[in-house]
Amino acid sequence: MSRALAVFHGRFGRATVYQLNRPFNMHAHREGHLIFHIGGTPAQIDVGEQRFLLEEDTVVAVNPWEPHNFVPSDLDHGAIFFVLYVNAEWFAPNVASDRVLHFGSTHFRRTANLNKQIRRTAALVCGAPSLTTLDSELRHLIDICHIESWQQSETTAETRATASVTDFRVRKSIRLMSESPGAEIELDLIARESGLSRPHFYRLFRTQTGVTPHLYLNTLIMENALDALVSTESPIADIGFDLGFSSQSAFTRFFAANVGMPPTDYRRAAKVLRP
Repeated sequence: MSRALAVFHGRFGRATVYQLNRPFNMHAHREGHLIFHIGGTPAQIDVGEQRFLLEEDTVVAVNPWEPHNFVPSDLDHGAIFFVLYVNAEWFAPNVASDRVLHFGSTHFRRTANLNKQIRRTAALVCGAPSLTTLDSELRHLIDICHIESWQQSETTAETRATASVTDFRVRKSIRLMSESPGAEIELDLIARESGLSRPHFYRLFRTQTGVTPHLYLNTLIMENALDALVSTESPIADIGFDLGFSSQSAFTRFFAANVGMPPTDYRRAAKVLRP
């Protein structure tokens, strides 16, 4: 059974240490994503249409909105993974800041120094003696990974900014989905209200954003679910109902398919650094 060993929400985003033995649904994040293998059997990560082997000497880096999936090798015991989710504003293309990030390589080697930093930081996430110190350590690790992803990249171009959504109809559909994201939203209705036929809407949305409308909506729902789990004490059933699920079991299935474990387990492991 997949489970969270530690979860930390900080200023940079989220850090988790998971024991995972089940595949996820193909999904995406508004955040950037760093995945480290720290124990057990290696696994595979699908990013877009490519599959990468994740071992103790490699890193998988996923840029915002890149569809990806976790494919375990050991379905009995699984393995332990240290995972970072980096806040979207670090990747925003129009922010005047040296914190705008885009990883140069999806799959790159862990140097001796990087491996030492990964293991040290993962241990801190599990122990978290000082959440403020941990937040700083995690930011440092993200910076190191960003540098290594470009030093080991075959690409020499400058950081590629995520293409902005230019079509006003797609922007309207995103606004409609974002106003109250929930499982009950009918995407066909969103298409009509945006002035598009269903086939044109799905085709144009994917061209503009890189993901399907369904995957985009699921990402918004997951963001709201995670926020409610760590920032409120609302019962799991109430969170699920607020997000449009017909039952707690339906919400739990959705959450586990995207996070790898039930929402109760995630909430139990979570620690939060308040602003």
